[in-house]
Amino acid sequence: MAPPVEALAESAFDARDARTDAIGKSAQRKAALRLLPVIGVGYGLAFIDRINVSFASLQMNRDLHFSASVYGFGAGMFFIGYALFEVPSNLLLLRFGARRWMARIMLTWGLLAAAMMFVRTPLQFDVLRFCLGVAEAGFFPGVLYYLTLWFPTRMRARAISRFYVASPLSSTLMGAVAGGLLGLGGKLGLAGWQWLFLVEGLPAALFSLVILKMLPDGPAKATWLTAEEKAWLQSQLDADSKEAHLGHEAGVLQALLSPKVWMIGLFFFFALTCNYAYSFSAPAILQHATGWSVTDVGFLVASLGLAGAAAMLLNASHSDRTGERALHCIVPCLVIGLGYLVASYTRVPWLVVTSLAVSFIAFYAILGPACSVPTQFLAGKAAAAGIAAMNTITMFGGFVGPYWMGRMKDFTGSDQTGLRGLLLPAVAAAGMMFLLARSLKRQTRTPSTVH
Repeated sequence: MAPPVEALAESAFDARDARTDAIGKSAQRKAALRLLPVIGVGYGLAFIDRINVSFASLQMNRDLHFSASVYGFGAGMFFIGYALFEVPSNLLLLRFGARRWMARIMLTWGLLAAAMMFVRTPLQFDVLRFCLGVAEAGFFPGVLYYLTLWFPTRMRARAISRFYVASPLSSTLMGAVAGGLLGLGGKLGLAGWQWLFLVEGLPAALFSLVILKMLPDGPAKATWLTAEEKAWLQSQLDADSKEAHLGHEAGVLQALLSPKVWMIGLFFFFALTCNYAYSFSAPAILQHATGWSVTDVGFLVASLGLAGAAAMLLNASHSDRTGERALHCIVPCLVIGLGYLVASYTRVPWLVVTSLAVSFIAFYAILGPACSVPTQFLAGKAAAAGIAAMNTITMFGGFVGPYWMGRMKDFTGSDQTGLRGLLLPAVAAAGMMFLLARSLKRQTRTPSTVH
C-alpha cells in the first residue's frame, strides 16, 4: 500500500528542514572559525595598547613626576578622543568597507601606541593618549556592526563573547609579560616603561596586514562560503532586519536620536566608569594591598583575566540558550558594586583582592549579553550609526573613571574613597538595563512600523 500523500509531503518537508539546518550550521561554523579568531587577536592588541599604561605608570609616574591626578586625566584622555570620533569613524567604515577601515585603524593606533615611549611632559601624555583614542575610534562598534553581517540575532551573544574574550585574555598576557618588559630598564638607554610601550605597540601595526588579508567585507565576498550558505545567511539577516526597531530604511539621524540607543549607551557608560576606574589603577591598588612585586602582581592580573574570560563565555552561552539578556547584565552589575564596596571598607589583603577579583570577573560576564542587546533593535545603516553613538556615550566613562580615582587618591591619600564611590554607577547601570528591557518588551507587544 502506497504511503499517503500527506506523509510523503511531510517527509520531504522534514528533509528540506534538515538540509537547511545543515547549511546554516556549516555557514555559522565557517564564519566563526574564519573571522572570530582574527577579530579577537585584533581587539586583544587594541585592549593591551589601551590599558598597558596602568603597568607603565608604576615606573613612568615616578620618572616623569606625574601625580595621580595628572596620570588619571591623561589616561582618560584616550576615551575623549575615542568618543568624539566614534560616529564619523563608523560612517567611514560603511564607505570604505570594514576590512580596509579596520586595517587602517590598527596601523595608526599601533604606531601611536609605540610612540608613547617618547612622552616626557603631562601635555605630551595628554595629547598622545587623545590621538591614540582618535586612531582606535570605531574599531569596537565597527566589529559589532561587522558581526551583524554574519551572525543572526540568536547567535550574537556567543559570537560577541568569542571575540570579546580577547579583552580579559589580553589582561592575562599583559600581566604575564609586564614585569619582564619593565625589567628591561637600561637596555639601549630606554626605561622599562618605554620598552613596554614599544614592544606592545608595534604588533598591532603589523597585524593590520592580517586584517586586510583575512576579513571579507561581507558574506557575498567570502570565497569560502558556498552559494547556498550565502543565501541562508542573507535570509536569516533579512528576517532579523524586519524585526528591528530601526533598520535599513532608518536614517543616521534617527538612529542617533533613538531613546533606546541612549539607554544602552548610558548602561555601558556607567558599567565602564566602574571598570576603567579600577583597571587603570589595578596594578598600584593590588601592589599596595598585597605588598607584592610588579611581577607577582602581573601574574595575579593574568590569573584574573583567565577567570574573566571564562565568566564571559559562560554567561553569554547561557544568555543565548535562554534568550534572556537583562538579568544576565543586571545581576553582575550589582555584584560589581558590592565587590568595590567591600574592598573599600577593609584592609585585609586577601579580602581586598577577592572583592576586587569578583568585581573584575562580574564586569566581563555582562559583555556578551549586553553587546547583543543593541542588535535586537538596530540593523543595517542604523546599526552602524546607532552602535557608534552608543559607544560614544560609553567611552566618556573611560575618562570619568580614571580621573575620579586619581582625584580621590590625591585628595584622600588612598584608593578607598574612589572604590567606594563606584557603587553608584554600578547600581545606575543595573537600573538603566532594567528600563531598557521594559522598553524592548513594550516594543515587542506593539511592533514598530519602522523597519
